[in-house]
Amino acid sequence: MKKKYLIILFLLVVGILPVFLPTFWVMIFSEILIMGLFAMSFNLLMGYSGLLSFGHAAFFGIGAYTTAFLLNSDFSSLLMVLLICMIISAVFALFFGLLSIRHDEIFFAMITLGLGMMIFTFAHNYREITGGSDGLPIMNIPDIKIMSYEITLFSPVNMYLFVLFITVIFILIMWKVVNSSFGLLLKGMRENKNRLYYVGGNIAKIRLIMFVISGTIAGACGFLFSLFSSMATPDFLHWSFSAKPVIMTILGGSTVFLGPLGGAALFFILEQIILRFTENWMFFLGTILIPIVLFFPKGVFGTIYEYITRK
Repeated sequence: MKKKYLIILFLLVVGILPVFLPTFWVMIFSEILIMGLFAMSFNLLMGYSGLLSFGHAAFFGIGAYTTAFLLNSDFSSLLMVLLICMIISAVFALFFGLLSIRHDEIFFAMITLGLGMMIFTFAHNYREITGGSDGLPIMNIPDIKIMSYEITLFSPVNMYLFVLFITVIFILIMWKVVNSSFGLLLKGMRENKNRLYYVGGNIAKIRLIMFVISGTIAGACGFLFSLFSSMATPDFLHWSFSAKPVIMTILGGSTVFLGPLGGAALFFILEQIILRFTENWMFFLGTILIPIVLFFPKGVFGTIYEYITRK
């Protein structure tokens, strides 16, 4: 019961944030929500399935480019665009998964890295289709129609609330997945894959299903980020972009459901604080992250949660 009230309180707080924050920070928190959801989708693989993917940005970028193509073709329904993004991302995730899920650890990571870089190379080189290194600007973002009202997403506050709404929906979906009987199979596979195999568990099938779910949600994140940034670029597909959810997950904690979202918040807030003093924020962020990882091996929020539950 306490968890229920804490969740309601959390939603109320994040829902009224735009009232008290300047526009700049409203935009930062929109980015935190999108990237936090992206990190949570990645954690379905790493935290619950024990798989480290360096090609996760491929699904994010596919969602972003699909959004750009559709909206520039005068699609007027954002819901339809989101559904198409998810379907296309799911198809690519199924293809990636069929090629990679039977491999473990470094082999899985390298296969996903190679497949992801193939998608990046295509987007970077085929300028006539993807805009090349310049990417594709989104020329038309339709308003959201609710009864007789039209809500524009060009307003930072409206964009934040839209991102928050979509993020909450996908968080609830992931919560249902990880707490279902399927989620228990995932945890069993992570703890002892051989034991699950000997009792009749289909390891490859379980991994493939989770890979597709994870990639589909990552595609939805690409949809949100392309709306937020009004464009899709090859950078969204690069392996270095795949490193972001890895860092956020490690920072927040892979053993806590909302840990990656908290890691995203820490990452972006630290970035903005450091930028006030120097442009070399990546160097100083790295020096901060190293002791955090050393002293909080389960992530900041994972360690805090473990401490609280022990008492």
